[in-house]
Amino acid sequence: MTARRVLVLTASMGAGHDGVAGELARRLTLDGARVLVIDVLRLLPLRLGPLLRWWYRTTVLRTPWIYEIVYQVFFVPRRHTRGPSAAPLARLAAARLARIAADFAPGEVVSTFHLAAQVTGLMRARGTLHAPSTVLVTDFAIHLLWLHPGNDRYLCPSPDAAARVTALTRRPASTYAPLVRPAFHAPARPGGIRARVGAGPRDRLVLVSAGAWGAGHVTATARTLAASGRYTPVVLCGGNARLRRRLAAAGLGPVLGWRDDLPELMAAAYALVDNAAGLTCVEAFAAGLPVVSHRPIPGHGRDGALAMARAGLTTHAPGAAALLAALDHLADPRHRARQVAAASALFTAPPACGTPATPISGTPARSVRRIRIEREPVTGSAVPPVSGHPWQDFDLYP
Repeated sequence: MTARRVLVLTASMGAGHDGVAGELARRLTLDGARVLVIDVLRLLPLRLGPLLRWWYRTTVLRTPWIYEIVYQVFFVPRRHTRGPSAAPLARLAAARLARIAADFAPGEVVSTFHLAAQVTGLMRARGTLHAPSTVLVTDFAIHLLWLHPGNDRYLCPSPDAAARVTALTRRPASTYAPLVRPAFHAPARPGGIRARVGAGPRDRLVLVSAGAWGAGHVTATARTLAASGRYTPVVLCGGNARLRRRLAAAGLGPVLGWRDDLPELMAAAYALVDNAAGLTCVEAFAAGLPVVSHRPIPGHGRDGALAMARAGLTTHAPGAAALLAALDHLADPRHRARQVAAASALFTAPPACGTPATPISGTPARSVRRIRIEREPVTGSAVPPVSGHPWQDFDLYP
């Protein structure tokens, strides 16, 4: 019997997409598949990939308002405008991907990053990629660059996201159980983790996630928690050594870099305060740790945090007082159990490495279509309204 051959496309933008791709590859390999994982940024010529990563990291860390502008223009084009697309970058990467696909001969291709989805969709529409293409969406808020009608199917983290993708692409979309390492699902024991990170036995630990790059207003968040006298912030700085030094000098609580014992940390923690709606947030869902989103990074981080809060998976706390109120509310066992149960239910969906994709018959439409996007109304004080028009028209596939 011929082994299943899967080409997985990721992107080294932070650590989330690589983490998802790596866990998918691990599971597929255990099932007997041959897997090749490719960083789509490496497919771009003239070192454009590292340049793109540097630009994104720099803007998110230093000038997030610039990233917000880019997000609004490229990811969510405004009403009655034809915004730019990722098509130029996708065309540049397509030639190299075609050569890799010819050598590896995959039976299917899975994309875990939106630029990769543009590349595979373009190639499927042109007939230069013969294997069916699956887009494994990692964001809870669907934005423009995830979508291309050339792809054969979409796997989404929530039913709302799947319904939205199907409506926009006319392609099959379904939910999948989020991909996290098995250690987060196993009942972890805190053990001596408190002593190892420098926390006291009675401290109520609140993990503060800053993502792989240590982005966002995490210093202000740590100050709010420490000043309350009720919570001890444990800041996860990722690879941001400067942030770690600054927080250590402030003496607000334990400050950590990369950790291999995050499941134990989550077992010892009271809650996670998250600002990116990324992989760490989903790992907390698997570990049964309640999540409060606070001052999320602009663009996809904010939209993802709001989407999670609307689904009842997290609580969104826009300000310092709201953050402390949300954490205090988690002391109510019934409220805490409801939120944890809603997040845990995500993992009852089918596994992403299950049924292989099958090609969609017919040629995808190459013409531009006008699509009306309805933004869901936001109610309640926990989630503020989204700025901008309540709905937007844009060219979905320029």
